[in-house]
Amino acid sequence: MKIGVFDSGLGGLAILKEILKVLPEYDYVYFGDNARVPYGGRSAELVFDYTKKAVEFLLKNDCILVILACNTATATALRRIQKDYLPQHYPQRRVLGVIRPTIEEVIKSHARRVGIIGTYATVLSGSFIKELIKIDSSLKIYQAACPLLVPVIEEGEYEWEGLELLLQKYLDPLKKQNIDSLILGCTHYGLIETQIKRFLGDAIKVFSEGSITAKKLKDYLQRHPEIEKLLSKKGERTYFVTDLNDRYSNMAELFMGEHFGEKDRLTSIIL
Repeated sequence: MKIGVFDSGLGGLAILKEILKVLPEYDYVYFGDNARVPYGGRSAELVFDYTKKAVEFLLKNDCILVILACNTATATALRRIQKDYLPQHYPQRRVLGVIRPTIEEVIKSHARRVGIIGTYATVLSGSFIKELIKIDSSLKIYQAACPLLVPVIEEGEYEWEGLELLLQKYLDPLKKQNIDSLILGCTHYGLIETQIKRFLGDAIKVFSEGSITAKKLKDYLQRHPEIEKLLSKKGERTYFVTDLNDRYSNMAELFMGEHFGEKDRLTSIIL
């Protein structure tokens, strides 16, 4: 059986890339719903419907474990999938998100004033705040929705001067709150982590989900040998997207770098 990774666009590839650095031996199925990106401005019910269909697709493709490498999907749909969908349809399978692992790392760092940036849906859900407060109710937490970052990242405009203006617009209010930590609450944002760190300076610690998710997945498999022993270890990867086009193909190769080889191909599907 395999590990599935789902994202609404390209950001999940950055998560998968980090996972492959740590756990290259397993077989993976990646699914990107790029035809409907971004999820951030969608209603909660629509995000749940899209996410459920994506999870079902991955489970039907022999995935025993699925990672929602999308904060909007994690914030909006994960709990319902875990509590309602899986017990009824796939009680032996597991679906995990990217929010809780990141929260645990923030708490370990002894942060006191935490900033969060994400899509509208993630910010409105308050998922990061709820998880942080559960562990430490004394934290000061500040959020900012950044709706224009995903389209810019999806276009590969990492060095565009307009990106600096957007970062100033979104991050200045958080800096004025004297944050000591910033959570990149969208998997896409890891692709501009360098630019964000440059803007914030060294005094503010930035938490990007790729490396954190990879580390936590390794820990999870060690703690759940009943799942790990069922995973196939041929190092094979299969990629599916809902809108196969040259731009996505080129960006996938750029994002994955050396982890996207000659045998790796994108396949278009319709859900």
